[in-house]
Amino acid sequence: MPSRLYLEAMRFAVRRARIEWQRHALERMAERGIFRDEVKQVLLRGERIEDYAEDQPFPGALFLGRPKGRALHVVAAFNAERIMVFIITAYEPELAHFEPDLRTRRKK
Repeated sequence: MPSRLYLEAMRFAVRRARIEWQRHALERMAERGIFRDEVKQVLLRGERIEDYAEDQPFPGALFLGRPKGRALHVVAAFNAERIMVFIITAYEPELAHFEPDLRTRRKK
């Protein structure tokens, strides 16, 4: 599926609340003070900055968004057959790992 259609399909699923929140993601979000609505906003309005097309069982991506002005990264996977989004994790990106644009990983 072309990346544009993948993104549109994923956003369609988010708008229809076709989201499965992984336990790990919910635990980390609670620890980090990140709310479900913020994650949804990142997926709906944010920028896809990395693709994980080879991830199993479903391809995923890393998104950057700024709900309420706070930079957040969200990793989500998408099952196109079920039209379902799986939230893997969400966190505030750190400059130790990303360039100041928060899109580019720092070289190790």
